[in-house]
Amino acid sequence: MDGDRVEIDGGIMEGGGQILRVSTALSCLLGLPLRVRRIRAGRSQPGLRPQHLSGLEIVRDLCEGNLEGGEIGSTEITFTPGKIKGGTHIADTKTAGSVCLLMQVAMPCVLFAASPSELHFKGGTNAEMAPQIDYTVMVFKPIVEKFNFTFNCDIKKRGYYPQGGGEVIVRMSPVKELSPIDLTERGAVTKIYGRAFVAGALPIKLAKDMSAAAVRCIRKEIRDLYINIQTVREPDDQAFGTGSGIIIVAETSTGCLLAGSSLGRRGKNSDRVGIEAAEILLKNLKHGGAVDDSLQDQLIIFMALAKGVSRVKSGPVTLHTQTAIHFAEQLTKAKFTVTKSEEEDPSKDTYIIECQGMALEHEPVKK
Repeated sequence: MDGDRVEIDGGIMEGGGQILRVSTALSCLLGLPLRVRRIRAGRSQPGLRPQHLSGLEIVRDLCEGNLEGGEIGSTEITFTPGKIKGGTHIADTKTAGSVCLLMQVAMPCVLFAASPSELHFKGGTNAEMAPQIDYTVMVFKPIVEKFNFTFNCDIKKRGYYPQGGGEVIVRMSPVKELSPIDLTERGAVTKIYGRAFVAGALPIKLAKDMSAAAVRCIRKEIRDLYINIQTVREPDDQAFGTGSGIIIVAETSTGCLLAGSSLGRRGKNSDRVGIEAAEILLKNLKHGGAVDDSLQDQLIIFMALAKGVSRVKSGPVTLHTQTAIHFAEQLTKAKFTVTKSEEEDPSKDTYIIECQGMALEHEPVKK
């Protein structure tokens, strides 16, 4: 079999866990045996971390595949996928590893499973270096559902750094194929809303401070819109540990959703947290793209699998996105082009990411 293994260099381009997520998901979907070498070669702690290993294990379990080299610190794995089946599966990082990143690897696979799936993800719901679960629900979900599928995301418990302890249940049914998307018209901002939260030992005043600072920052640029940021203290039975953060979403006349978010941590002033999220949102609105910088790379795998041409207008293309495109092209027959888009307004800096999808179709279930 070794002659037919796809060889992936996990140390190039962005060089992180994302290469592993994109390539294992596509390996599983296309039935391609895979070898990934130099996993996270450029990171301060190279090799598999608990979160990456949990992601590999859930994909292996979803398709009854075979995984070799699956241990913490391993810099090389081989993966031989089987048939994707639905049902209930659990991925537990046992750390604050991000449940949202676990979703990124498992979700494309179960879209083409033999039956509906229920996926239990355990770890951090609001973790650094990853989308927050609020982003997944408020931005990623409504946009990715434009590929013509739906999923249900039930946040059972929130978990924060360092212990994790959060749990999210995702339920979804398979599809025959994915439709392409066109997200090229940004439109005008019509609404700005969000959520500032504290959990555990932190007082609600911190959430109010984050929210107020974010509103003041956005007000300097956008004066005529009511900014509705809820401040919440997570109920004790729905959160594990102590954490705080904020997400702010802008909705446009064409249904685009762009966001900015930030997490609190010890020694970080709550005003700073609010301002950071507001500045990220404003930067995402300034470039003129129809998706924000966090969503870009998350859409690539779906564009590659869809049937037809997808077009997305984005800000400057991130290294994560370039990396996702590189590996999606290496593993599928999808073709991507990125072109600078001509804007009347010189302050805008936008690109069109276009993809001729490979049109993956669900195999009919054998009777």
